[in-house]
Amino acid sequence: MPMKNEIASKAHEAKPWIRRFGRFGHMAKGTVYALVGIFAMLAAAGMGGGTTGTSGALSTVAHEPFGNLLLWLISIGLIGYVVWQLLKSIKDVEHNGSDAKGIVKRVGYLVSAVIYGSLALTAFKLAMQTGGGGSSEKTISAKLLAQPFGQWIVGLIGLIIIIYGLIELYRGFKEKFMKYFKTHEMKNKEVRLARNAGKAGLMARGVVLAMTGFFFIQTAITANPDETKGFGGALAELASQPFGQFLLGLVAAGLILYGVYEVVRGRYQRMDFGRR
Repeated sequence: MPMKNEIASKAHEAKPWIRRFGRFGHMAKGTVYALVGIFAMLAAAGMGGGTTGTSGALSTVAHEPFGNLLLWLISIGLIGYVVWQLLKSIKDVEHNGSDAKGIVKRVGYLVSAVIYGSLALTAFKLAMQTGGGGSSEKTISAKLLAQPFGQWIVGLIGLIIIIYGLIELYRGFKEKFMKYFKTHEMKNKEVRLARNAGKAGLMARGVVLAMTGFFFIQTAITANPDETKGFGGALAELASQPFGQFLLGLVAAGLILYGVYEVVRGRYQRMDFGRR
């Protein structure tokens, strides 16, 4: 039927734009983590800054020159990232399949879409100057603890975060992430940049995530939401340890490199959705 074929053709033509939107999304995500790392690096060097998570980094940017423009770009980019995560989950554009391993991966993409959708909303509200939006980890854990089996739920969340952090560590150390890149289109120096930035970045992010999960488990054990610490809290905890400024600087550098890795991934990631 001509009308049906025409609609299908138009849908096909739109798919390259979806890929570009997804690439922009990875770059926006990378920018957010680079900002977190930069602020933490400044704190480690005693030059201001602070140990903050992704939402806190966006709030800090809102007060800087051109911060509003950057927030608009980040919010739009993160929407692109969310769209791409949903496609990976629902349409299985990465061909993970429907076995147990594939389903776990696709559920993970869906969870990621929810998390970064919330971050996109935070960036949008800050850009609109209507507040930061989003609840703190303490508020979320307090609400969960008030539910039936709340301690078990918070503990399970902590365990999942720890496992995910360890997976990030493993992926970084073993350089498993290189399979996402179209290395045949990259120059040698770009491949080295992706490999080195990805390795250091994923390992640093894995450490902070594992620490965040540990704090959630502490909250579950004590039933005290004040024990809950997010990404920024984990960085602050690092800074309070012996040689804390050094450790914070090391992890901060890793987070900046994670941001670089995401930007390079946005440029060279394999995206086959919509190709003939």
